[in-house]
This record gives sequence, C-alpha cells and structure tokens, in this order.
Amino acid sequence: MPYKYHLQSNDDLVTPYQEVRAGFVALALERNRKATPFVEQARALKIRVSQIERPQDLLQIKDIRPALLAASGVSDKAAGHLQEQDKVDAIEGLIQNFLEPAGENFVEELVYRFLLTRGDTLGGSMRNVGGILAERKFARYIISALTLSNTSYKWLDKNSKTWLNQPDDDTDIELRLRGLSWNLEGRNRTFIYNVNVPIVRKNIDICLFDCRQNKIEKNIISNPNIYIALGELKGGIDPAGADEHWKTANSALARIRTAFDQHSLKPYTFFVGSAIEKSMAEEIWHQLNSGILTNAANLTQPDQVASLCAWFIQL
Repeated sequence: MPYKYHLQSNDDLVTPYQEVRAGFVALALERNRKATPFVEQARALKIRVSQIERPQDLLQIKDIRPALLAASGVSDKAAGHLQEQDKVDAIEGLIQNFLEPAGENFVEELVYRFLLTRGDTLGGSMRNVGGILAERKFARYIISALTLSNTSYKWLDKNSKTWLNQPDDDTDIELRLRGLSWNLEGRNRTFIYNVNVPIVRKNIDICLFDCRQNKIEKNIISNPNIYIALGELKGGIDPAGADEHWKTANSALARIRTAFDQHSLKPYTFFVGSAIEKSMAEEIWHQLNSGILTNAANLTQPDQVASLCAWFIQL
C-alpha cells in the first residue's frame, strides 16, 4: 500500500482553496507568456503599415499577407486549405467591410482584428495548458527522484523525437520532455507520456515500460507483458471541472484493468490530479483501500507527488 506513505485519509487528497487560487494564477501567467508573441506581432504590424494612406494599399505589401489573413478571421490552419484567390477575396472583404468604414483609424481596426483571431488561436492552445503544466511538474518530480537516488537517465525530446543523454544542467528540461529512461538496481525502466495502448485502445497519460528506451517501438508497445504501470494525470485546477476529469480518468483506469486482466496481467494503476473535490477523494480513497487503485496523489501537494514518484522509479 504505497499510498499510505503520504495519505492518511481521503481528506489529504482534497485540493485546498489556496492551491486552487495558486493554480489559477499559474494558468494566468502561462496565458500571458503565450500571448506575448502575438502582442509583439501586433506591434510590428502596426509599425509596418503606419505609413499606409489607404486600406486598399495593404494588398501591395506581400510580406504582411499572413497578418492580413489573420485579421480577416482566417486561421493559419484554414489558410493552408485556401487557394491564392480565396485569400485575396478574404482580405478584400476585410478592407471593404471593416477597414474602409473605420476611416483614418483603419490601422487600429486592422490591429484589433488581427489580435482577435490570434486570441482565438491562443484560446485553442490554452485548452490543454493544465495538462501541459501537469506533465512538466510530474516530470520534474521524477527527475528529482532519480537525481536523489544518483540514477542517471536519458530523456525523450518531444521536438526532435530523439533520446538524449542526461544534461549537466537540467534547468527547464521538462518544457521539452516527453519521456525518461533509467536503470535502477538492474531494472531497465522507460516512461512515456501519452501512449496509445493497443490492448486498451485508448491514449493513456503515463506508461512505465519494462525495457530500455531503444526498445520502445510499435511491436513492443503492443506487448501487454512490457507494461509495469499506467496512470492518469489530470492538471485542470478548476473545481467545476474536477468531477468530469475524475470520471474520464476513472473510466480509462477501469478499461486498463479490464484489458490487462484478459491477459492475466495486473499492472499498477495510479491517479494524479490537481483538482480533487471531497466526493472524488472519498471514491479514490475507497479504491486505494480496496486494492483497485495502487497509488494516488494530489498534484498540488509536493510531499504527496514526491512520495508517489519515489515509488514510481522503484517499480
């Protein structure tokens, strides 16, 4: 019962109000960080067109065509499906319907509409920001546990999709990390985020494999015997969505147990979440005590996550 190292009752799992508040602040800071490039683009656009006298002349400036499309309400993804004439038509519609009626303030109108579309782009990228922040935090705890045990590791760069050696300075490594691999006491272990597990037919947040990182390939992932532990990680901090996150995670964990049971296998299952309400905590605690769930932790509680990660790297 590894959870008993950091949990004494279901109340320990409940997210305190101050952590909810801190979580919302963290999301706000991340939103502002992601918005900065768009704001700078808008400033550059304003300077670039400040000497233009008529909105129609904007069509002659080829290098701002992507920005004009954005101001027209055309996303980058949509632009990839349009013919050149379609793009010109969209920009002319912007000019005729919005910029010309704005008169001498057409530059400000252009910038506002550019930011409006970029704001939609930012909103889309922010929908899963809680999950991204959760992955970064969990990875940092795993790295800390490995470092504390003097265990070297390799890490999977999600941008280059290559395994790299442990760096001398691991500052901000979690920003690009998708997986880790290590050998502890003769056991080769590799964990990867977001794996589509064939026998479950579902994407699982965290998977721990009994192999080296260079063995991870499609035919290995299809082998149910290679799985040591599978977990669900939910980083959303909004209490209003907590119950839905748990329902999704609980359903995934149940499917994992059912699928592996058909192969007479029982890998460890665990849950880590940021927003855990009282009723959720009671259900999670019941599953822990019943042996249905192996481990659990509240992501906003450092001692709990550190304990779970110490258990995780020892599996």
